[in-house]
Amino acid sequence: MALSETFGVSRTPIREALKQLQIEGLVEVRPRVGTFVAVPSRRELTELFQMKELLEGAAARLLAFRGNVPEVERLEATMKAADAAVRDGDTEQYAALVHEFHDLIVVGADNSKLEAHYRTLMNQLAYARLVRTSLSRPGRLVESDDEHHRVLSLIQAKDGDGAE
Repeated sequence: MALSETFGVSRTPIREALKQLQIEGLVEVRPRVGTFVAVPSRRELTELFQMKELLEGAAARLLAFRGNVPEVERLEATMKAADAAVRDGDTEQYAALVHEFHDLIVVGADNSKLEAHYRTLMNQLAYARLVRTSLSRPGRLVESDDEHHRVLSLIQAKDGDGAE
């Protein structure tokens, strides 16, 4: 009721939105108690990262097979900007560019089902915050940049196995 009053809508759209958030694993509904933000266990986080690895690998493979498509050019531009962020030590900008890089790979795979599952997964992970935490480790910024360059090179070489 509080949400419907806050947003000035009936309870039905609030219920539907909460059902969708529950399906996506973002909230936990406890009957007769309330609805709460879901807090994944360590095991669930491990499983989410395993799924992220599988989906991004499949997307990289599909993109490599597509050849020279606009997303590859955009990946190149993103990596140039990422290199500049690394030179400047700008971890916030680099984190945003890493997110863009991964997003371009998924979009470039040209598979709407893969993309839909990926978006749900990324919402569950709150991935942007995790990237910033990872990049705070000494040397991780340069290491991450090198890893992304390797993936881009394999995509450009149309090496689906390597890109995956």
